[in-house]
Amino acid sequence: MFDRLIEFLNEAGYLGIAALMFLENVFPPIPSEIIMPAAGFGAGQGRLSLFGVIVAGTSGSVAGALFWYYVGKWIDADRLRRWAARHGRWLTLAPRDIDRVDRWFDRHSGKAVLLGRLVPALRTLISVPAGVFGMSLPRFRCSRRLAPLYLNPITNIIVGLVVAAYLYRVATWRAT
Repeated sequence: MFDRLIEFLNEAGYLGIAALMFLENVFPPIPSEIIMPAAGFGAGQGRLSLFGVIVAGTSGSVAGALFWYYVGKWIDADRLRRWAARHGRWLTLAPRDIDRVDRWFDRHSGKAVLLGRLVPALRTLISVPAGVFGMSLPRFRCSRRLAPLYLNPITNIIVGLVVAAYLYRVATWRAT
């Protein structure tokens, strides 16, 4: 598989790297942890330039994050509150919870986006609340740019805890 990816990236070049990194952000199961090392391997072999790989990977990743940011802008907090009022059990959120998250995100949006970019799967989804709760585009891009490309293995534990917390909330949900 890794050989095929390297072969694809060598043939598709920088546009292929950017496209895969965009898709990695739009469809989280595609891991950047495979794409970028393969692209770096191509650069190490002299088939691609390291600078070009970095620019292409960053461009694709930013484009994918902006895609979800604008999806969040389109959803907006009012639409999310209405949806929570109708389908709160499946979201495990009531409209008042949306208000609390909105206030929290106003205070902590920069840290939330920065830290959210460090957690697999969450790194894609953190762009949505940034858009929903009105984080300015320059601030969103600055927070996002600060996150490193490679992650600490402890983030897998965090993802597991988030999933477990969600399942617990679904199982114990009571509308108030």
